[in-house]
Amino acid sequence: MLWAPPRSRSALSSAPWQEVLGEEKLASILQERELRIYWGTATTGRPHVAYFVPMSKIADFLKAGCEVTILFADLHAYLDNMKAPWELLELRTRYYENVIKAMLESIGVPLERLKFVRGTDYQLSKEYTLDVYRLSSVVTQHDAKKAGAEVVKQVEHPLLSGLLYPGLQALDEEYLKVDAQFGGVDQRKIFTFAEKYLPALGYAKRIHLMNPMVPGLTGGKMSSSEEESKIDLLDRKEDVKKKLKKAFCEPGNVENNGVLSFIKHVLFPLKSEFVILREEKWGGNKTYTAYDALEKDFAEQVVHPGDLKNSVEVALNKLLDPIREKFNNPELKKLSSAAYPDPSRAKHAEKGAKNSEPENVVPSRLDIRVGKVISVEKHPDADSLYVEKIDVGEPEPRTVVSGLVQFVPKEQLQDRLVVLLCNLKPQKMRGVESQGMVLCASSAGEPRQVEPLDPPAGSCAGERVYVEGYEGGEPDDELKPKKKVFEKLQADFRISPDCVAQWKQRNFLTKLGSVSCKTLRGGSIG
Repeated sequence: MLWAPPRSRSALSSAPWQEVLGEEKLASILQERELRIYWGTATTGRPHVAYFVPMSKIADFLKAGCEVTILFADLHAYLDNMKAPWELLELRTRYYENVIKAMLESIGVPLERLKFVRGTDYQLSKEYTLDVYRLSSVVTQHDAKKAGAEVVKQVEHPLLSGLLYPGLQALDEEYLKVDAQFGGVDQRKIFTFAEKYLPALGYAKRIHLMNPMVPGLTGGKMSSSEEESKIDLLDRKEDVKKKLKKAFCEPGNVENNGVLSFIKHVLFPLKSEFVILREEKWGGNKTYTAYDALEKDFAEQVVHPGDLKNSVEVALNKLLDPIREKFNNPELKKLSSAAYPDPSRAKHAEKGAKNSEPENVVPSRLDIRVGKVISVEKHPDADSLYVEKIDVGEPEPRTVVSGLVQFVPKEQLQDRLVVLLCNLKPQKMRGVESQGMVLCASSAGEPRQVEPLDPPAGSCAGERVYVEGYEGGEPDDELKPKKKVFEKLQADFRISPDCVAQWKQRNFLTKLGSVSCKTLRGGSIG
């Protein structure tokens, strides 16, 4: 359930949260005085538009008379699998301070009523350090790992720092002298960890308030580490348009719809209404004052995905314009570049002349997505080719020509989920333009066998497929045939002994798991 903006202490107590741990204590405090609450953010990747959710909640807390602290958790950013390198920690913290304050100002939050704190202001003190040691003597490895499972980056060989992370977040509640901590529902395991272990050190159990997580544009959680899932606060208008165009938004489908979810969790709470912009011949503009009415019209296909995306684009740019303007000065531009240096530029900084620089051929340049085959027909002029219509989360399905007739029966392709390379230059195949390539595993021996790659079960059309370790980075708009980027990468595509698709022994992944094939172990991919 969405937050209903409180206007008083009593309204704060009865507001419809996603979840509250400690409701009785909350009600008791509100009968006597203002609530002291904090929201923290680790200064890792660039903040994105989903951060407007906690910003709007902070505005509501102030309206209800709460004392609000914002923590820039710089030390946490380093502990979380070194998402923020030590040498960039100070720069990224300064970037977060500026961009979060710009967000708050853009929605009318008075900064003078907020308290801003950095983690390293107190987390390096003797008292805090001793409490970290005390906590480590009572916390089990199992509980520490479980607490961070939804927040700390999970890797095959986790670092000890990731196990410290939940304990530090628990101690922050005591050292910030607050009654409550506020965060996304993904923080729940850390919150219950704090409730269990703070009393073990003789400290009071705190209240925990949780808001919903905003799904990303590809359907999963909006994440700083998944480029396609998010819109950055400083993205240019053309970038916003491009990302929304690629976003999963199937007609009538309200499940895993990142665009619709963004309206629900971000735009509606901020404005209390949403306007669908469309031409008069399609019904003209329509203002919705209740999200449920918009969702109902979309489900019944009264609202078209294209109109929904265009309307979100306009509303979002109105929010982002003041932030872009603030960062359009030399000092903040320099800070942004220094805090998040372009890795490709760094790599080439010491090279010679431009013409001698090597091409940066990495898997993140490929726009690979989950697709759903809507229809399959034989090519009218080629017996060995199919012409498929494939949904990849765009307003219209793509036409794709593939040579699978002798390998995969038509009925096995119909309604199947496939893996589609989407940024090849469109080319005509016997008179029909193909707008992508269905990636398949194939055997080396004779007779040749071919199997389309399988996304993880439960995947949705439009979800991004990436190579492990290359989650970030923006794919090329279109791969230039002369550069042969795909061909160079394809040379290292293989199927593992476990039937998992890999590039240089790194798995092809979606947010739900590995991409695989059914039987062709050791095969190639193309």
